[in-house]
Amino acid sequence: MQINVEVVDHKARISLNGRFDFNSHREFRHSYDSPLKTGAVSELEVDLGEVQYLDSSALGMLLMLKEKAQAADKSITLSNCRGTVKEVLDIANFGKLFNIR
Repeated sequence: MQINVEVVDHKARISLNGRFDFNSHREFRHSYDSPLKTGAVSELEVDLGEVQYLDSSALGMLLMLKEKAQAADKSITLSNCRGTVKEVLDIANFGKLFNIR
């Protein structure tokens, strides 16, 4: 999976591309470490528009990010969710846990 992190104003956008699964764990965690520690960032957006596949470990990674963001007093948004990715998030009731756009 490829990950691009872009910080603009007070928002960090983490754009994912490819398969979001257990093999992405270290890379994904590394992508949000810096924005969580940066006081200027108040919101993290995880852009799932280019993700073709995600599994239960990806859902777990998103939940871990949510916990860490809450502890750092930052909000999380999942964006560009469509197709199979949206279906998986819907089945897992992530709409109750995350702001999904």
